[in-house]
Amino acid sequence: MEKRKLIWYWIITGLLSFCIFTGGLFQAMQMKQTIGGFKPLGYPIYFISLIGIWKMLGIIAILIPGFKLLKEWAYAGIFFTMTGAVISHIASNDIHAQIIAPVVLAVFTVLSWYLRPANRKIMTAN
Repeated sequence: MEKRKLIWYWIITGLLSFCIFTGGLFQAMQMKQTIGGFKPLGYPIYFISLIGIWKMLGIIAILIPGFKLLKEWAYAGIFFTMTGAVISHIASNDIHAQIIAPVVLAVFTVLSWYLRPANRKIMTAN
């Protein structure tokens, strides 16, 4: 069972990492399509770049060995960013197919966090 859990962890974490990192890269580079997706939300352009950089750093923190507390913060940050994206789209009446990606990525974030191996968790004394 433990091996199956590890396989699922890496599949989900791989998909999450690819999607969040490439999306963050496109945001940091202020790609035309990415800016178009943010326009209805009313955020300034510099905010798009900032979010993109933080997304890339968060994925790096999740993937590199060690730094368990940093991983916890990175998971939280990605979850807050994805749920914030959903809420932003809903609040600005911009509910299109675009809203599916942040919902799925928020779920993948929780699954990756839950399935992570013991050596990537902060262990507390009971």
